[in-house]
Amino acid sequence: MDSLAPTTPDPDYQMMGPMEERAATPSKLRVHKFLNSLRQFWWVPVVTLVVSFTSAGGYILLKAPTFVSNARMWETEKLRLPDGALFSEDPQSYLGTQTELIRSEKLRQMTLAHLEALGTNSVPRDKTGQPLPVQLRVTQAPKSSVFAVEASSANLVYTRAYLDALLNEYLDYRKNVRKVVSGDTLGSISEQVLKQERELKAAQEDLNAFERTNNLAVLQEEGTVSGGYLAKLKTQLSDYSLEARILESTAAERMSLATNASEAAGASTNVIASRTNSVGSDSRIESGNAEVQSAVRDLAILKMQREKLSKYMRPKHPKIVKLDGDIEKSQKVIEMSQKQTQEQLASTRQTLKLKVESVQASIREWEQKVVVANSRIAEAERLKLAVSRTQSLVDRLNALLQNVDISRNIDRATLAILEPASPALRSRAQEITTVAQAGFGGVALGLAIVFLLSVRDDRFISMVEVHEKVGDNIVGRVPDLAKLPGANPVALLQDEDERHAYAESYRSLRSALLFLPLEEERPKLMLITSAVPDEGKSTIAANLARTLAIGGARVVLVDGDLRKGHLHTVLGLESGPGLSDVLRQPGSLDAAIQKNGQPNLHFLSRGGLVHSPGDLFLSPELDRILDQLRQRFDYVLIDSSPIFAADDATTLAHKVDGTLFVVRNRFSRASAVREALTLLYQRQANVLGVVLNRVDVKDHSYHYYKYAEYHSACRLAVAENAEG
Repeated sequence: MDSLAPTTPDPDYQMMGPMEERAATPSKLRVHKFLNSLRQFWWVPVVTLVVSFTSAGGYILLKAPTFVSNARMWETEKLRLPDGALFSEDPQSYLGTQTELIRSEKLRQMTLAHLEALGTNSVPRDKTGQPLPVQLRVTQAPKSSVFAVEASSANLVYTRAYLDALLNEYLDYRKNVRKVVSGDTLGSISEQVLKQERELKAAQEDLNAFERTNNLAVLQEEGTVSGGYLAKLKTQLSDYSLEARILESTAAERMSLATNASEAAGASTNVIASRTNSVGSDSRIESGNAEVQSAVRDLAILKMQREKLSKYMRPKHPKIVKLDGDIEKSQKVIEMSQKQTQEQLASTRQTLKLKVESVQASIREWEQKVVVANSRIAEAERLKLAVSRTQSLVDRLNALLQNVDISRNIDRATLAILEPASPALRSRAQEITTVAQAGFGGVALGLAIVFLLSVRDDRFISMVEVHEKVGDNIVGRVPDLAKLPGANPVALLQDEDERHAYAESYRSLRSALLFLPLEEERPKLMLITSAVPDEGKSTIAANLARTLAIGGARVVLVDGDLRKGHLHTVLGLESGPGLSDVLRQPGSLDAAIQKNGQPNLHFLSRGGLVHSPGDLFLSPELDRILDQLRQRFDYVLIDSSPIFAADDATTLAHKVDGTLFVVRNRFSRASAVREALTLLYQRQANVLGVVLNRVDVKDHSYHYYKYAEYHSACRLAVAENAEG
């Protein structure tokens, strides 16, 4: 029978496996793998922890002991003087500032100088000849103004002496800094006082010089008089302007009266008298108005008489003629009066104009006098204000100078020593910290190494990982015998085998092969191989053959590993004659096939060892032998050498119907498996699937065949039936 066409596994196809494991995420797989590596390499964190503790112990033994002395300071009550100059600090940064000041190099040098002044041996030296270092720590008690200072060094006496000297130097330094600041402030204020006093003196001299040439009282009086007279002149100018406007209005009325005199002749005597009286009411031009009024009245009367007589008399009547003569005479009188009135108005206008010009000239003169007087008064006020302002500033500076001088001479230190340095005691805090850090660091280093090993370790630990990294169908899982409770260590299946989980795993593998979703004829010739030795392919081949035979199929197991095949030892049969002998001596196949008492199971051993077994697999005789086996048996299982051990498996792969690839749990590496499968596909092999061998039955993902009570109940029922 021709071998089936090589196919690659469907990437969407998955055979068997628990649901929760298929749903596992890569992060859970990584954690699982890390925990597995931790179980395997548990000794790595232990070693790193021991090394860390050993290093810490050596460091503690070699390091000088640490002695600690404590002291406390507190912020005393503040004396607030009225109008006094006080020093202030930023409360938010006060503790940090004082801490850095205490730990500063300047105070360290001052403290060392103070100790060296006490005696020649008061400052111990280290190996380099430098003063022994002292570590300082400053803390503040919660909700208080008490500061705790802790000093630590390798010398018992020196620690306490250094802390006492440091606190004293710290307080002296703060006091000196206050004095320096007060002195600088005092000098700056004094300089400002001298400057302002010079400015005050100059302002006073300017005021005195002004007063020598100007009498302020006279200036004020002159300003008052000039202002009053100027107001009088402006009032007079206003009166003249009003009089001129009245004069112009009167002249216009007279001209209008003279022009309309003839028209007014027909009006009543009372109306004419009323109009003339209103025109002549101005007393200033009364003499000119009298004649005009009389002439107008006469003319009006004459015209009324003529108008009355003209109704009954002719124009040539003597009375009418006489009236015309009188009317003409009156008109001449009115014209002469108008002429005289115009001359009088012109004269009056000229007079008013001269008066207005004179008053305006006087106003300009007195305005100049008022401006001069006011400017001198303003200058005097400015000089007085400058003197007053400078005097006020000088007084304030003198008061501030006095306050600063008082503050400089008064000790206003707000910090005092509450408790001096205590006797130095041996401290174990640093040793405890070192040990804790060593323990934490050792465990962390060990776990990091294990994690790195787990990352670099590409061995399979679960079926999901096999599917994820290889991508082939998993057709079966075989549990690890060493992990089965009370299991027989013999790997080969026995008749009535009580290792139900082990036996059921091969039955599951048998079912998977019987019901593979193949479109063509079910495979009869199957090759069983692996990537490297010791992955359990031979054991799986033998047990699968026994399982198929128990199911009623006629099976022949062929040991195709012509180099190191040992299936005859596992089955308890002879090593020859076998496959190598049949390939070299055609026609001896029947004599080479053996039986071990298992019904339906036959065996073809490897045969005698040959120099180049790979060449035998290329001979046509192998195809003839495989055809004979196909015709005589239902299933032919060939156990070959590992792919990377020899080229035998890849040579046989394309001659068989399908290949089962064995992967050992926690042993097979993903890189080697992928490379081996790639070689099989390149040789046109039909890989039926992957068998995961030696699965950890204690793993949480392995749920199959753990219920032994089902098998024990079955055996009990069989035994009872046999007895009955």
